[in-house]
Amino acid sequence: MRDEVDDLSEAWARERPDLDLSPVAIFSRLSRLSRHLDLARRDAFTTHHVESWEFDVLAALRRAGAPYELSPGRLLRETLVTSGTMTNRVDRLTARGLVERLPDPADRRGVLVRLTPEGKAAVDGAFEALLAAEREFLAELDEEQQDQLADLLRRLLGPFSEG
Repeated sequence: MRDEVDDLSEAWARERPDLDLSPVAIFSRLSRLSRHLDLARRDAFTTHHVESWEFDVLAALRRAGAPYELSPGRLLRETLVTSGTMTNRVDRLTARGLVERLPDPADRRGVLVRLTPEGKAAVDGAFEALLAAEREFLAELDEEQQDQLADLLRRLLGPFSEG
């Protein structure tokens, strides 16, 4: 089964036979797949009236488990944004009724950001839609192939992992 990357690789091989083009076969496909995944994410989130950045914050809170709350500092670490950006995001999510700020019982000066029932419904719906789209992407691979792909990608990402 040929695809556009095969054509691209052949054209480069013709023009630059002196180069090892094997990375092109992998990373050009990953890049194209990433674009399709970004579109699928956008569609899944739009259907549930959630922006991508909103999903990131709501998902961090949802993954925290009941009562679905985190300190702003923990949210920063989970979403890799600056404190100013996080403050703006929490303000906007609060205005939409998707999160609320509560006093931190362990720190009189601190606050906790908690997912509201509306926020939980929004993130759950968006995540379910995203998983359905991602399952479609993987439909050509059986379970063993999916496991192999996950293992190979884990190895490639290893040098970039923080943990």
